[in-house]
Amino acid sequence: MTRQLTSALGDKALGGRVGAVVLDTVTGEQIFASNPDMAVTPASTTKIATCAAALASLGPDTRLSTRVVQGAKPGTVVLVGGGDPLLAGPSARPAYPKQASLATLAARTAATLKAQNVRKVTLSYDTSLFTGSPKAPGWKPNYIPDGEVAPTYALTMDEGRQDPRYRSPRVTNPPQYAATAFARLLARQGIAVGKSVRPAKAAAGAPELGKVDSAPLYSLVEHTLTASDNDLAEALMRHVAIKEGQEASFTGGARAVVAVLQRLGVAQNVALSDGSGLSIRNRISPNALAKILAMSGSPSHPDLHALASGMPIAGFSGTLGNGRRFTGSDSKDQMGLVRAKTGTLNNINTLAGMATTKDGRLVTFAFMADRVPVNAEPVLDRLAATVARS
Repeated sequence: MTRQLTSALGDKALGGRVGAVVLDTVTGEQIFASNPDMAVTPASTTKIATCAAALASLGPDTRLSTRVVQGAKPGTVVLVGGGDPLLAGPSARPAYPKQASLATLAARTAATLKAQNVRKVTLSYDTSLFTGSPKAPGWKPNYIPDGEVAPTYALTMDEGRQDPRYRSPRVTNPPQYAATAFARLLARQGIAVGKSVRPAKAAAGAPELGKVDSAPLYSLVEHTLTASDNDLAEALMRHVAIKEGQEASFTGGARAVVAVLQRLGVAQNVALSDGSGLSIRNRISPNALAKILAMSGSPSHPDLHALASGMPIAGFSGTLGNGRRFTGSDSKDQMGLVRAKTGTLNNINTLAGMATTKDGRLVTFAFMADRVPVNAEPVLDRLAATVARS
């Protein structure tokens, strides 16, 4: 295996900066290493670190709640964003994991209002759960227009998509868009809503009129990793920040995730600017990613198991099931046997995951290159396949 991996790492497609590591998950033994502690731009393999911190800090059964509360004056209500970007709008289709629904929230809110003999309200919306810029340092200007991600706000429906069926376009003001849709849904439930829908902060302890909850966090993590969901990754980073007592911004979120990783002992050469990996300022070592993944299969870290179950399966699911991965003659025999998270940006290709060797040993690996002259995904697939068949 060492000879084959060393040969593959010399492939010109990987460019001049490559880090690699293979670990035994049970013993922690470093089976193979080449620049294992080098800080590399990780692209979407950043989500492994973000999701690990979310599971460890928040717990796998946590849910994200979107609420409506009584406003400061009679006849006023406030839609309070709970940082759930998967909140389903009125035209969303059923999806997995099952999403909290804005229509359900409107029905519950209307029922409460009618019980109070209220048939007309003024609606405001509260996005104060998240703070700071909605765009991360290191995001390229085209990411939002191209639909890679929406501006990050605590109140968003359908991940800020104008049409939930398509990745783009994203709306420029997700909170206003969601609140306006909620006003229409209330009207369908027989509650008239004033024409002006504006931002306002809900009063602490305001009576709750309705609430909907997301799927549990372990399910959100699985979705984040399998689908490489940028919007959900950014929301999860903010929730880690809140739990860890940091400001719920990109800066606070990055600080909080690294702090949790430090508690776990896997923060070697980890520096973050966002939670999704879109930022070109992120740095993570192969060793850190492989160690995080090793923990996900350990009985001593049951809260992290969703990392393993969320890994795309080679040739079948998520970003490894797109018909382009593990199709080469040197990797296709390992379809269905390798589970791994991909990372792709301009001149950056990474792959971190797990496999079971021929002798039954569970191993984790990370292969990372951030100066690739051409698409290096086939080489990364070959590296992972080599590990799996060893």
